[in-house]
Amino acid sequence: MFIVDTHTHLDHKRFAGDLDQVINRAKGSGVGAFIIPGADPNDIKTAWSIARAENIFFAAGVHPNDIDLFDLDYIESFLSDPKCVAIGECGLDYFRLPKDKEESESIKARQKDIFRQSVELADRYNMPLIVHTREASEDCFEILTHTKNRGGVLHCYGGDALMLPLAKAGFYFGIGGILTFSNAKELADAVRKIPLDRIVLETDAPYLAPTPHRGGRNESAYTVLVAEKLADLLDMPLEKICEITTENAKRCFPRLKLA
Repeated sequence: MFIVDTHTHLDHKRFAGDLDQVINRAKGSGVGAFIIPGADPNDIKTAWSIARAENIFFAAGVHPNDIDLFDLDYIESFLSDPKCVAIGECGLDYFRLPKDKEESESIKARQKDIFRQSVELADRYNMPLIVHTREASEDCFEILTHTKNRGGVLHCYGGDALMLPLAKAGFYFGIGGILTFSNAKELADAVRKIPLDRIVLETDAPYLAPTPHRGGRNESAYTVLVAEKLADLLDMPLEKICEITTENAKRCFPRLKLA
């Protein structure tokens, strides 16, 4: 059994004290490859350093909540590294917008501008995107369907039916620990509608730990719990789910050269 965790923040400070053990536990559970998404530019060098190890890769980008740190030249400086497999995570996040309407609209406009720049960067380098969207599906869908892009993964897909047509536009759906939550009916219904060749697995560690670890620190080792839940929902053998999602990850991220 071989699993790819396509979204794990191994560069997060919560792993600083036991990173080697975290990686070894993941490998022991069947997770053989990892992608560290870019979120805070201050951490990209750490992600780059961790990705010197076999079957660990990284992406370069800025989370929409950190757009004040966006530096196009700095992000671009990492893109020639063969271990850099994507642009992102990038996208839109309207979850914590201020109540003041004018300020809120200003932040939305800035997020959309940075997102479009990230999409254009991915196009120039012929690289996939890692897309973050939270309470911003309509604007995200509009940008991804009206801007030339190279596809990628919709990180932490939550089940919004609006996004499903993006499967035909080169996008994969990142399925993580939310799928195991008892209240995730919308996502459980949606995964049955996603083409099987468009699903990849992720954890978003250290966030969003799956049941029965919900509320604690998430780890890449728990990707297998997501795979097990997906196998149960689709009535398929676990080994087949792992095989299919690994092949999907390799197609989604062409630079993902596994040892």
